[in-house]
Amino acid sequence: MGAEASSDPQAVFVGMHLTVEDMDASLAFYRRLGLSVPDLEPGGTHVEINVGGVIFVSLSTVELTVSYDPGYRPRNLPPGSVMQFHFAGVGGVDRLYADMTAAGYHGHLAPFDAFWGNRYAEIDDPDGNVVGIHGPLGPA
Repeated sequence: MGAEASSDPQAVFVGMHLTVEDMDASLAFYRRLGLSVPDLEPGGTHVEINVGGVIFVSLSTVELTVSYDPGYRPRNLPPGSVMQFHFAGVGGVDRLYADMTAAGYHGHLAPFDAFWGNRYAEIDDPDGNVVGIHGPLGPA
């Protein structure tokens, strides 16, 4: 992503960056969620998780973030934003929610049949970021 001038003013979404307190805990969470998380190099402070095409969820330690953002401030309220992931299989939301909560992750919102036509649940990652999981409704 260079600083080249462009006549195209349209922004292109390329991902989300999260600053994390405990990189190992965050990597374990997103692996358990089912993402293909690359290994962090020894002493590493940043990892990019490709979640499709050119879209990434990036994780950086507080130390790295503070190194380039002297105005960084930790969050003190639950986020109003929710990362969303879709799972194709019927029953996948319930199975994943049960697996994640049994592993000790906080279930923010138990699975339910949402008015928009999906099975839906939310789980908090180790830093309190809310992750939404969607899937198809089961047979009627």
